[in-house]
This record gives sequence, structure tokens and C-alpha cells, in this order.
Amino acid sequence: MKVIISGASGLIGSVLLPALEADGHEVLRLVRTATDVGPKEASWDPAAGSLDPAVIAGADAVINLNGHNVAEGRWSAQVKEKLYRSRLDATRTIADAIARAEPPPELLVNASAVGYYGGRGEEILDEGSAAGNGFLAELSRDWEAAALKARSDHTRVVLLRLGMVIANGGALGRMLLPFKLGLGGPVGSGRQFWPWVGLKDVLEAVRFALNHDRLAGPLNLVSPEETRCSDFARTLGWVLRRPAVLPAPAFAARLALGEMADALLLASARVHPRALEEAGFAFRAPRLEDAIRRALA
Repeated sequence: MKVIISGASGLIGSVLLPALEADGHEVLRLVRTATDVGPKEASWDPAAGSLDPAVIAGADAVINLNGHNVAEGRWSAQVKEKLYRSRLDATRTIADAIARAEPPPELLVNASAVGYYGGRGEEILDEGSAAGNGFLAELSRDWEAAALKARSDHTRVVLLRLGMVIANGGALGRMLLPFKLGLGGPVGSGRQFWPWVGLKDVLEAVRFALNHDRLAGPLNLVSPEETRCSDFARTLGWVLRRPAVLPAPAFAARLALGEMADALLLASARVHPRALEEAGFAFRAPRLEDAIRRALA
């Protein structure tokens, strides 16, 4: 297939691109430069809404992974605007180019997040559950709405609602130092559900979407293994052979991270991958311990 990727230098994209090439696909990455564009690259400017529809015309799929890291720094008004614009500008630009391309791509795979659901306690959440409240829920809702503008009789849209991606970097990478020092432990009560997914399963889910032309709409890309924060801390400590018994009180997390602590660490989202399971997707790393070991290897 011919596949276009935006966000190819990120945590997921940097692994997905070579994996797709190894599968034999022709992959073109979108880059924000007008000069020194390589043979497997095409220039675009999402902030200006600029992407030549000819770049994606005739492609089999476009994969949009664009978005500034939500866990980098406290959520000031400026940071929130950056998080919002990095997602919405890119997605709107791609959706507009798809609408004008002749012929349009057959598939848009657009990243989203389980933040769509907000904090919901013990409520079991699947793709039919309503959006929640808060900044991340609002951001994810608008992000998905922008992607769905590309949907037509010719183009299906898959929305990957990602949990915490267990990879060599990202959220796991930021946890390693305190846990290696024996200073790790649950955050707050530790009873909140932390939905996660192994990087290997992210790659497999993208492949699954490419090859199953009836798959469309939101997909909760999270492990079927329900994991509370305390379970996560205990498992990471076990893998690293370090104690993980020092809790971080909720007030300390809020003092250090502000609003971001409530949204990313203290909120509980009991998310299930119902749509993927019903479509026949088989998770390669459904156990947290295996996913962590694979990432650290």
C-alpha cells in the first residue's frame, strides 16, 4: 500500500514507519520544511492549513499521529493552546486535503486518546460511552470531530483512542528513575484505573485497520487487562526489582503538576477495547508485565 504519515518522528511514528516499510508498504512522511525534502517526504504547513491534495491523492491510507505531548510541563493557558492547536490544525489540514484529493485515500487513521471519557470512577467505558468532562475530554472530542470531516463514501475514518503507550520512552520513561531509586509507588488512592497499551499492539492495531476495510469509527486501543494505579506501580517495581511502596499523595501531585495531575494521574478511566475485540483483534501483549519487559528490552 501507499501510506502517508504525519507525526512520524514521535514515540509511535518513529517505530511505525520502519515497521510498515518492512511490511513492504510505500511510506511517505509529511515534514514541516519547504527545503531539503527527501525522496520519501512531502512538505506541509499545518499551522497555515497548507497541504497539497496531490500529495495524498491515490494513497491507500493516511495516518495522523500529530500532537504535542500532553505530559510536557504544567498546563498553562499557553500550553493548552499549543496542545489544542497542534492536534486540531494538523487534523483539519489533512481532512481538508482528503476532501479535495482526486482520488481520495481509502482510509484515515487518526490518533485520539482515552482522555475522551474523562474521569469516570468505576464505570465501564466502551466506544458507545459519552464524552466526559474536562480539558482532555474536550480536546479529544474536537480532535475526533475534525478527523470525521474526512469521512465519505470513498474514505473511512478510524479513531484510535489510545491509552498510556508502554514503550521505551513516553510516560514509562518518565517513571523509571524514581522507581529505579526505590522511590516509586501509587499516586493518590491508587484505586484509579490506568488504561494502557503496549507499543507492539499499537503497531498491530494500525496493521489491522489497514487490512480490515469494514473497520471504522472509534476504537479503544487499550489492553483488555484492567489495571489500577496501584497494580501498575507494583508491576513496574517487580520488573525493576525495586520496592514500589512509597505513595505520592494526591495533594503533592496537584502541587507539582496542577490540573494535569487530575487529568493524567488521578482520574479513573475503566476503558475496554470492545470494538477491537468484536472485530477479532488479538492483543500481542495483553499483560502489563510482558509489555513493560518488552519496552525495557
